[in-house]
Amino acid sequence: MRDETKVIHSGYESENSTKSVAVPIYQTVAYEFDSAQHAADLFNLEVEGNIYTRLMNPTNDVLGKRVAELEGGVGALAVSAGSAAINYAVLTIAEHGNNIVSTPQLYGGTYTLFAHAFARLGIEARFAEDGRPESLEKLIDEKTSAVFCESISNPVGSIADIEGIAEMAHKHGVPLIVDNTVATPILIKPIDYGADIVVHSLTKYMGGHGNSLGGIIVDSGRFPWAKNAKRFPMMNEPEPAYHGVVYAKDIGDTAFIARARTVPMRNTGSTLSPFNAFLILQGIETLALRMERHCKNAFKVANYLEAHPQVESVNYGGLSTSPYYELAKKYTKGKPSALLSFDIKGGIDAGVRFFDSLKLFKRLVNIGDAKSLVAHPASTTHRQLSDEELITAGISKGTLRLCVGIEHIDDILEDLGQALEAAK
Repeated sequence: MRDETKVIHSGYESENSTKSVAVPIYQTVAYEFDSAQHAADLFNLEVEGNIYTRLMNPTNDVLGKRVAELEGGVGALAVSAGSAAINYAVLTIAEHGNNIVSTPQLYGGTYTLFAHAFARLGIEARFAEDGRPESLEKLIDEKTSAVFCESISNPVGSIADIEGIAEMAHKHGVPLIVDNTVATPILIKPIDYGADIVVHSLTKYMGGHGNSLGGIIVDSGRFPWAKNAKRFPMMNEPEPAYHGVVYAKDIGDTAFIARARTVPMRNTGSTLSPFNAFLILQGIETLALRMERHCKNAFKVANYLEAHPQVESVNYGGLSTSPYYELAKKYTKGKPSALLSFDIKGGIDAGVRFFDSLKLFKRLVNIGDAKSLVAHPASTTHRQLSDEELITAGISKGTLRLCVGIEHIDDILEDLGQALEAAK
């Protein structure tokens, strides 16, 4: 099936008992066992089935299958938020004494998780000077557990050379984790370019309506964990917390997602609500249509801002003046989603006047909503970064982030125009 069909049908056939066409909401905590042996087989991972909603749920399972098919993966784990997805993706394969190597252009919450929360667990985050594969390669050593990047970064919209980074990481026996939140699988499928693990905040474009938190981890099933046994003992040695299972040997292609489910997920419980999974599934059904409109509107906004005398600079890979223009053509066919940032003439004071004067754009820190959104990263999502870290991330004190919605383009441009006039 093509993506436009997958978003509606993948992962679900009318269930047997009621023939419900809509995916049912399985609002239950636990599931009945047929017998003592059936319970034992489930806990030993010898048969498929449901045990407890902290581990699995039929509604969440449909969501996982649908996103895995869209991304070209072999399995997926739906969790409570995008931050939980990133946290579990790393903790599945990294432990005290290991490190992860990352591009510097990251969502502020991800930077905080890497630089501070993981540091307290003894996992070092190493940030490259830029997103080039050669810059990342300098930081890899025998204790590196993963390379991490965002396919399209939030908030500056830089575009990662996924294929180049994947080739470099694999040369060192290290998997590549890609956050594909901003692009969605409609625009970029990182697994097609060599990524091993893909994560999303489903809260954003996938859900699309700003009503439900959610995250997901997708496993490509391609990384050779057994071949890299020394670097990944948790995948190749008996797991004492789960009946001595050896994931790389006993589980096969879905070893990574199985460990993510049965170790970090089982033990810390960032479980997605089945009701949220249901709402996100409704959003995914219109994902392809929405991304088409988002991208069309964003391209017009970017060109409008670039030509406006009140605007100092625009960051959007779809512009021919962008340093990411060629990467945008390669990975997104020139349509790099609908997130862009810009700096207004007059600095932070003019930025505040612009921000406060908007009428249609919603002032908040979410992205990927059907509605047009605006944020000031330096005072919100990236407030915890130092001045030097902001510069490395490509953010100034006056940078404004727009997430262009699917409203009529004339209304969007009129709102921007009046706010720019008010900012003089």
